Parts: sequence; C-alpha cells; structure tokens
Amino acid sequence: MRTPPARTRSAPPSTINFVPDRLYFTDSDEANELIASDPMALLVGFALDQQITVQQAFLGPLLIRERVGSLDAAALAATDLEPVFRQKPAIHRYPGSMAKRVSELAVYIRDSYDGDAARVWTDATNSDELRTNIASLPGFGEMKVKSLGSVLAKRFNLEIANDLVPWHPTLGDVDSAQALADYQATKRAHKAEWQKSRAAAKTS
Repeated sequence: MRTPPARTRSAPPSTINFVPDRLYFTDSDEANELIASDPMALLVGFALDQQITVQQAFLGPLLIRERVGSLDAAALAATDLEPVFRQKPAIHRYPGSMAKRVSELAVYIRDSYDGDAARVWTDATNSDELRTNIASLPGFGEMKVKSLGSVLAKRFNLEIANDLVPWHPTLGDVDSAQALADYQATKRAHKAEWQKSRAAAKTS
C-alpha cells in the first residue's frame, strides 16, 4: 500500500485560506454571495467598478449570469455581450465599452488560465508575481491592483497579497453593509478634498 504524502504544516502563500460567505459590496445578498464564491464574478465586478457605484458594479456579475446563463470565461468570450449590457436595467452606464472590457477579460482568462479565474492568484508564488498577474488583466490599473490585492489579503487571507495593500481604505476593509457606507463616505470626502486642492492649485 502506498503511503500518502505527508501534509505540510502551513499552506503555500498563494493558497486562499478562507472564503467568506459573502462580500458586502452590494445591496443584494445573492450578488454578495456570488462574488465571494466565484473568482470570475469577483474579477468582472472589479472590471465594472468604474464611473458607477460599487453596488452597481458588483451587482453586474449576477445580472450577467442571469442573462447569459453562465459566468464561465469561455461562455462569456463566445457571447456578444453588448445586448446583454444594454438590456434594462442596464448593467453599466457605458454598456458598449464595458461589454467590450468584460469580453476582453473573459478572453484573457480563457486563453491565459484555461478559464480558471482563480489562477490569477493561485499561479503566483510571491507578491510581485501577483501584482503582475492582476495588472495584466484588461482594464486593471494600479488602483484596482491595490483594491483587489486588499480584498484577497483581508477577506480571503491570501498571504502573498499583503504587500499589495495600500495605506488608504479600500474595498478590502469592507466587511459589512455599514463598512461599505463608511468606505464610500471616506472616498467621497477624499475626492472632494482632492478636487478642492486641485482647484486651489490652478488659481494660485
């Protein structure tokens, strides 16, 4: 009889050590459960998180799944997503460009990770590789690298994501509906302060 390999005492740093029941990014419990349990849904939500509310962005994956029937990367890549995005209620205020972005994301996940979105972080062996993997996703700039990194570090206990966590609040700090409201209030205050300082700089 073969002896089973010995178990290591600690999980590799690229292992998700905890999966929350939900992420409190929307007002829909079903959407919150989806983005916590489905890595592709989480990535799609981040892709949509631009020029709309956090709640609307992360409700998008649920609406897409309801209309397409799947969030499988290959299925999304093979679907004309613009009509899906334009169907009322519209998934995004810019349905054409964001449908294209999600399609590009799906194609990238299909071709680069065999359709397994979780491999964006499980294939990384350190924080630099994780940063590169996230930054390579279509539509993911530095802010989304930090925000997704923070969610992976703080909500999923992904060890190698810790170095991606910035000093300022991100969605990674949101662990309840109240925390989301607090995060958005802080974000609005920072934006107002930035706009005020920018206006002052122009007049000086």
